[in-house]
Amino acid sequence: MSSNHNPPPEEHVRQYSRPNDLKITDIRTATVGWDGWRFPLIRIDTNQGLSGYGEVRDGASKTYALMLKNRLVGENPCHVDKLFRKIKQFGHHARQGGGVCGIEMALMDLAGKAYGVPAYVLCGGKFRDQIRIYCDTPNEPTGKAMGEKLKKRMARGFTMLKMDVGIQPLIGIKDALTYPAGMLEVSDGTPLDRMLDINTIQHAFTHVRLTPKGIQLLVEYVEQVRSVVGYEVPIAADHFGHIGIDDCIRLGEALEPFNLAWLEDMVPWQYTDQWVRLERSLKTPVCTGEDIYLKEGFKPLIEAGAVNVIHPDLATSGGILETKKIGDFAQEHGISMALHMAGTPISTMASVQCAAATENFIALEHHFADVPFWDDFIDIGSKPIIQDGYIAVPDTPGLGFEVNEETIKEHLVADDQGLFEPTPEWDRERSWDRLWS
Repeated sequence: MSSNHNPPPEEHVRQYSRPNDLKITDIRTATVGWDGWRFPLIRIDTNQGLSGYGEVRDGASKTYALMLKNRLVGENPCHVDKLFRKIKQFGHHARQGGGVCGIEMALMDLAGKAYGVPAYVLCGGKFRDQIRIYCDTPNEPTGKAMGEKLKKRMARGFTMLKMDVGIQPLIGIKDALTYPAGMLEVSDGTPLDRMLDINTIQHAFTHVRLTPKGIQLLVEYVEQVRSVVGYEVPIAADHFGHIGIDDCIRLGEALEPFNLAWLEDMVPWQYTDQWVRLERSLKTPVCTGEDIYLKEGFKPLIEAGAVNVIHPDLATSGGILETKKIGDFAQEHGISMALHMAGTPISTMASVQCAAATENFIALEHHFADVPFWDDFIDIGSKPIIQDGYIAVPDTPGLGFEVNEETIKEHLVADDQGLFEPTPEWDRERSWDRLWS
């Protein structure tokens, strides 16, 4: 008498791995760069041949990620929240959070691949199928030139834009600025936007003041932009310069006729009371957040109603899951979320996963619209990655792409160790990390 063999249910299911048996075996890096930008890329390897990818924020050290290796090797990367809680104490605001955030992106990539689902599924699902991209555009010498450049962005399908409106172009113009002696002097060969004093002193302490003439020149600049672009497309403004809260309010009031989408990072994010003054004084929305780490860092601003838009950067704020939590907390207080991003397609696609899963999301920043090879770092099915101003949310596992190692090789920075080389020097890192006794 024959018996029928009934295979176990999992044999009927396409499996990308055995998630319960998945273990981290290595963490490796490769740093790419161009035009002064540096982006350390993270690869987490496992015992089943799966690898996950993340990215440290521009300009940050890969050491912030590699120091975490010994704390993660042997762990199951699918336990994302557990591992994030284990390592988040080693991040901090601005670039110092980059290592933790890059690791979290790679863990989410691995977990999605292990279960065969996009990372947004691990966040609870998606609210949208495509992500609006807003295109950042650095300084142009005149408002007309800026307007023409923004029109070219619009012709490429971008439906939201950002420009710089700062004090830098006013430096050297008679009677446009008042400042203490030595604060704005330029040494030989120093670019105006890289002067030591004003860029290393917080805004309130520079005592740089806009004169009525200076304000009028900036108003004329924005007026020229609007005369070229019109009023249908939202335009945000950034990089105002290190000026104090009173001058920020004077300038914000003067710019109100131009219906800007938001005024970004006018004062340092740490000064909640100053942001409250800005938000209450101005009729234009105010926005900050690209340097804030973790939900706890955003809570004072959100609970005080000090901003109209929060603006986390996934490579600083804590990665995908933490940034969704930040967005959800902001939504509870009637505040929307845009995402800052100046990175390669790896961190951009991590941001896409988060944006898809966060209901109060507006738009994701893109900083490299004029870099012809930007798309080539990953393979994602269709190119360009950004089409008609949007990125389609991929339905493939993890972050939704395969890396293109040939392009990474072409753009490795000269002083880095190479393309995802082994990192045995970090295997024996030891520390008593527990925060309680």
